[in-house]
Amino acid sequence: MTTGTTAVWGRAQQQDFRGRVRGSLLGGAIGDALGAGVSGLTLEAIRAAHGAEGVADFVPAHGRRGAVTAVTQLTLFTVDGLIRAQVRRDTGAWHPPTDVHRAHLRWAATQSAWGPDERRKDNGWLAREEWLYTRRAPTRECLAGFGDSTMGTLAVPKNPAARDSAALTRSAPFGLLVGWEPQLVLQLAVECAAHTHGHATAQLAAGALAVMVHGLARGETLDGSVQRTLALITERQGGEQVTDALRQALGSVRQGIPGPALIEALGDTDSAEEVLAVALYCALVGEDMRHGLRLAVNHSGPSAATGAVCGALLGALHGETALPPGWLAELEGRSTLLELSDDFAMEMTQGPALHSPTAAAPGWLARYPRD
Repeated sequence: MTTGTTAVWGRAQQQDFRGRVRGSLLGGAIGDALGAGVSGLTLEAIRAAHGAEGVADFVPAHGRRGAVTAVTQLTLFTVDGLIRAQVRRDTGAWHPPTDVHRAHLRWAATQSAWGPDERRKDNGWLAREEWLYTRRAPTRECLAGFGDSTMGTLAVPKNPAARDSAALTRSAPFGLLVGWEPQLVLQLAVECAAHTHGHATAQLAAGALAVMVHGLARGETLDGSVQRTLALITERQGGEQVTDALRQALGSVRQGIPGPALIEALGDTDSAEEVLAVALYCALVGEDMRHGLRLAVNHSGPSAATGAVCGALLGALHGETALPPGWLAELEGRSTLLELSDDFAMEMTQGPALHSPTAAAPGWLARYPRD
């Protein structure tokens, strides 16, 4: 997609890419919100509360319909960090894991502060969004991992035994770096997962999601992107549990009419590989985005997590026009998600027109400071 520093995107390419970015980020948020009100409930409890078909629409969570959780909050800050990394590249300070980590530290501030700190000149626009200053069921691993300024690394990760899905669910945006090679996307997602999760399975699940989204954002089929992902992570140490989970999801597609029994056979815990397998299966068998997301949240397990990952996959596959309009209309933070999606797409396709080592659009640097 690039030759030197000059973008070679055509107009149709830019529009398609922006639609997939919007689709992935908004789709993930819709899945998160759809599952937020039933996450962790058994299937029996979901049906008792919402009928035999389970959840078919947003249900109240965190005081409103369409509310998102920490899953979406962290995903937003992942995107912010990736944009900052591109902007800071002009300075010679090129280390995306550090920029993503700094972005997640800005998320951590939203979990304890009453509102934006106007004295912080490095916040940029996203950390000044007041609606983000609320706790929406963040995991202990994320609060602890971002509880101080020390950055976890692959050699010395935070929470060495953590295997839950909280690193996975914030990792779809890495796949939207379509100008990168898949191996580099995988490596970046794995390194950033180590900021909070030390278990290799959690790290590789995050990397696997990123590579799948990367293929979809480049126009591949879902099955094709899964096969590419399997080829990459099979070579990685500790990848066996993730590859087994992905292969089980692929195999389940041929086992009958989709439903909770097949879904729960893939797993009903919050372990990263099970959440990824459930989300992938629902994306593969869903007749459309609405059907896929309903499958992804109606089971005994972490419905917000599986819904978010499924939504990110389907959104990257089909683009923003596939999003159910009724759900999109009620989604909390929709304007912020759209604004950030478009900023990301603009940075990736037209970055050289926004900034260079010798010049920069002042409005862009106000939104994404280099400091």
